[in-house]
Amino acid sequence: MSVSSPVPASASVSAPTQTELLDFVRRTVADAELIASLPLDPEGRTWVRLDGPGGSEAWLIGWPPGTGTGWHDHADSLGAFMTASGELKENSLAARLPTDGWKTLELTDDVDRGRRLGAGQGRAFGRHHVHEVLNESPDRHAVSVHAYYPPLPQIRRYSRSGHTLRLEQVERPEDWQ
Repeated sequence: MSVSSPVPASASVSAPTQTELLDFVRRTVADAELIASLPLDPEGRTWVRLDGPGGSEAWLIGWPPGTGTGWHDHADSLGAFMTASGELKENSLAARLPTDGWKTLELTDDVDRGRRLGAGQGRAFGRHHVHEVLNESPDRHAVSVHAYYPPLPQIRRYSRSGHTLRLEQVERPEDWQ
């Protein structure tokens, strides 16, 4: 008689897709008690780390009026985010950037995209998605939920002047946790 050992739970979990990450943020945004539990600071963003699906990294983030992320990407991670309250604006680049070996790029005229995401609106995105997220309200906080898979290996931060995008900094998890 042979006895098989049970399969560890983690072995049966597959990597979440963009759709599954978006479903997760949608379900989390619907948790009014969780959203209301986030402490909001009048000066700077606040955040709480959440357990995302399938080993993903997730965050509940509070955005005071007039705050934003600056231009950045999430390297090799897929992602999704959704606004729980207030409104966020996402500016993004509809262009695939080289992943390594550059410091400055000249962008073409047709790469800019913008969208406003009110409560209950969100989006998923693929690897190397370059964007900035802003709360442009002069007087109202926004709250959002974000999920990434694999957990963020790094965030690349950029500056932008007209059509010129410049890589400024590479952050690693120890820099923001």
